[in-house]
Amino acid sequence: MAGHSKFKNIMHRKGRQDAMKAKLFTKLAREITVAAKNGAPDPNMNPRLRLAITNARVQSMPKDRIERAIAQATAAGGEDYKAVRYEGFGPGGVGLIVETLTDNLNRTAGNLRSFFTKNGGNLGTTNSVTSGFDRVGEIRYPLAAASEDDMLEAAVEAGADDCVSDEDGHVVTCGFEALNEVSAALSTRFGDAESANVVWRAHASIEVTGDAATTLIKLLDLLEDDDDVQNVFGNYELDAAALD
Repeated sequence: MAGHSKFKNIMHRKGRQDAMKAKLFTKLAREITVAAKNGAPDPNMNPRLRLAITNARVQSMPKDRIERAIAQATAAGGEDYKAVRYEGFGPGGVGLIVETLTDNLNRTAGNLRSFFTKNGGNLGTTNSVTSGFDRVGEIRYPLAAASEDDMLEAAVEAGADDCVSDEDGHVVTCGFEALNEVSAALSTRFGDAESANVVWRAHASIEVTGDAATTLIKLLDLLEDDDDVQNVFGNYELDAAALD
């Protein structure tokens, strides 16, 4: 399991699709609310909101849930979420980047510090981990959306840096600041993507095996289950035996 994977692998590994889907909806709704609050509530005028809604629809999030999340952005007395990034080191010396949206910094920092400490890791200082990663835009399409050549051609024309296709689908990479533009161009040609996000991509991976892998999985589960955590990225490559 590569370190840039998030919800998908954990859902399949543990057979917790229903519980993880509900958790995912909570996280998607929070992103929609923050995007609408920081810009216009109209997705046609707010690229971040448009991407957030697209990602929610791909995950089959109900329309009324999306609309409620947008409405919460202008509701009186609504939560004021702040985007905070944490960096830390896990079992096996891997680097982890944890992106959060929180209305209580003390709660979030305390929870994350506890998760890391109790599972063979520790929180680091700013840029202690991100220096080994690139921040890029990543757009994913199913393999059936287009041929490898057509997707590559369209991606290059849209301003993307790369497109890699395999049995799992097409992954288009672009500068994070160009994500909205590239995503919109590909959407016009191929329809909505499976996902379009800004991600942290590691320069190199660290293979984690044995007890360290087991502990790392436990840490990742705790992070993913926390309501304040939106995304987790790492430079790990887990031994397949650890996923059984």
